[in-house]
Amino acid sequence: MARQLLQPLSLRARALLALALAAVVPPLVILGVRRVGLEAGAALVVAIVVMLPLLAWLAALWLAPLLRLTRALEGAVLSYRDGDFSLNLAPDGPRELSSLTRLHAEMGLALREQRQHLAQRELLLDTVVQNTPVALVLTAPGGRIAIANLAARQLLGDGRSLVGLDFAAVIAPLPEALREALAGDADRLFAVTLADGVEETFHHSTRSFRLQGQPHRLRLLRRMTRELSRAEVATWKRVIRVLSHELNNSLAPISSLAHSGAELARRGNTERLPQVLASIGERAAHLHGFLSGYAAFAKLPAPRREAVVWQPFLARLATLGEFRLDGELPSQPGWFDPAQIEQALLNLIKNAHESGSEPDEVRLSLGQQGGELRIEVLDRGPGMSEAVLAQALLPFYSTKRSEPGSQGGTGLGLALVREIAEAHDGRITLGNREGSGLRVVISLPRSAPPPAR
Repeated sequence: MARQLLQPLSLRARALLALALAAVVPPLVILGVRRVGLEAGAALVVAIVVMLPLLAWLAALWLAPLLRLTRALEGAVLSYRDGDFSLNLAPDGPRELSSLTRLHAEMGLALREQRQHLAQRELLLDTVVQNTPVALVLTAPGGRIAIANLAARQLLGDGRSLVGLDFAAVIAPLPEALREALAGDADRLFAVTLADGVEETFHHSTRSFRLQGQPHRLRLLRRMTRELSRAEVATWKRVIRVLSHELNNSLAPISSLAHSGAELARRGNTERLPQVLASIGERAAHLHGFLSGYAAFAKLPAPRREAVVWQPFLARLATLGEFRLDGELPSQPGWFDPAQIEQALLNLIKNAHESGSEPDEVRLSLGQQGGELRIEVLDRGPGMSEAVLAQALLPFYSTKRSEPGSQGGTGLGLALVREIAEAHDGRITLGNREGSGLRVVISLPRSAPPPAR
């Protein structure tokens, strides 16, 4: 009965009630005892004896909700530690404790909803990762495999689970090209013959990052055979269109000039024959140069890297193409094939001059950023539109018109630069400069020459 009466009271009201009882009950007890004839000292003792159990009972009644809430909170905290957010506290005790239990219930509901949301997102992410055609392998510190999706298990482990295995031991029996790519830390495109005898082309990309404070490495293997086949067909179609156009542009005038020369010879008018023959020779020379450019692009050899001292390299380059040098030279020598990089820079300098830029605005800049050597060629021409920038590095793509006696318009200049950069494990990027002009950047790995034996 007393508990039900105290239930709606707040903690402050309960404290005031206890103080009121402590202030009122002793005088009443003393007054009652004096009436029965006891002395004041004895009356005080009787009042204390009567009040102590009453105060103890009130204290126990007052503290009981706090003790129950403390035990309930302890159980809730242990449940949260174990990941169970389903425990709710029943509203009990004073209004302040009831408000606390209500807020606790709201917090538990929010945690349950967040946990359910995270579980759904984790399930979605796991479904995407497991069913993607890209083989994905995540290795933890020590080289142990933490995650391997279905494509990775089929490619590397014949369908068996790879989690917990040593990555080096898993890739040891693989074909050499595949093993070298997975063991390396660089992005690369390679071909490999699998166990079923089918040759596949893969693109390997890898990144390192920290997960829960520990270094991890993510490796992705993507089959590129179909994409490359479609790109190869599209490239061949483009080649055929370009070759057909260029051959017609040269053979049609040659045929017409040959007919005119034969007619002049038949009539005995030999005065114009040298001019006709010279025109035929000019068109034939243009066609020969055009085909030679394609042959050079197709037969690009593997780069022969060597230490390159900058001063003589740039002095020789300056005799072949006019440019201004921006900034200071790198303190370390370059490490690349000087003939191929020279050819790439000549193509870029030639394009810069043909852009309409002033000769003194064609500039060359060398710098080092991270582990890369950056070679920049800048001009102040009109730049490129977004559509041209997206296709400028594709072979056989050109916005120039081919003219007699020139090799312009083949669409191989920037494509050859890209081929040379990628053969050096580098890349080329194009972008418009602020104001006007184009910036072409060749990024090459800054590798040191091998130590002498």
